[in-house]
Amino acid sequence: MRLKNKVAIITGAGQGIGRETALSLAKEGAKVVVSDITEKINEVAKEIEKLGSQILAVKADVSNIKQTEELAKKTVKKFGRIDILVNNAGIFPFKNLVDMKEEEWDKVLDVNLKGVFNCTKAVLPTMTKQKYGKIINIASIAGVRLGYVSLSHYCASKAGIEGFTKAAALELAQYGINVNVIAPGFIETPGTKATSSEEDMKRFARMIPLKRVGKPIDIANLVVFLASDESSYITGECIVVDGGWTIQ
Repeated sequence: MRLKNKVAIITGAGQGIGRETALSLAKEGAKVVVSDITEKINEVAKEIEKLGSQILAVKADVSNIKQTEELAKKTVKKFGRIDILVNNAGIFPFKNLVDMKEEEWDKVLDVNLKGVFNCTKAVLPTMTKQKYGKIINIASIAGVRLGYVSLSHYCASKAGIEGFTKAAALELAQYGINVNVIAPGFIETPGTKATSSEEDMKRFARMIPLKRVGKPIDIANLVVFLASDESSYITGECIVVDGGWTIQ
């Protein structure tokens, strides 16, 4: 087990990439803290319990810094430390730029980008004291590599995560904290399935060199590696996981 006795917080853990990541970290021996704004985290917690791992479910809105601070406090109170933070929470409401309202822009930036800042700030007192930590941010090829129609706010937020990651990695290296970012391509999750038809899925698969859309486990496997000590010499990097879509 690569993560035995490590303590990991995963945001947006109620479904999709977050859920799969939480399960994968638990299978590698981590004590897992699942967080989301929905009650789905309780279902994920039950799944993790069946694996024999220690679990804590904390409902929190990552755009609210007081709630993220409370998330970190509850984690330390139960497990005594924080080794891994996976900033996965995110939203992607489609809206044309010409019709977008200020509050709609702010909402996406608050969750997707400010949420990364809030959660990172919340765990830093513990990680800097430990002189150890792994922070893994989930961005997207949207913004990091490509632009998408009706997702200007989402693209801006994800591009911002990559910039934040590089700067944070430089600042936090002195504390033994690695900070990296993963940029998924098209991943089959409840969110993407809700906005894409079956024909859309097939069309996307045909566009991807590996001829399939991604699965949450494709991202979770990389998170496990970046959370482990096998990646101790990697920091400030953005790793694209898109089946070759953006190298064409």
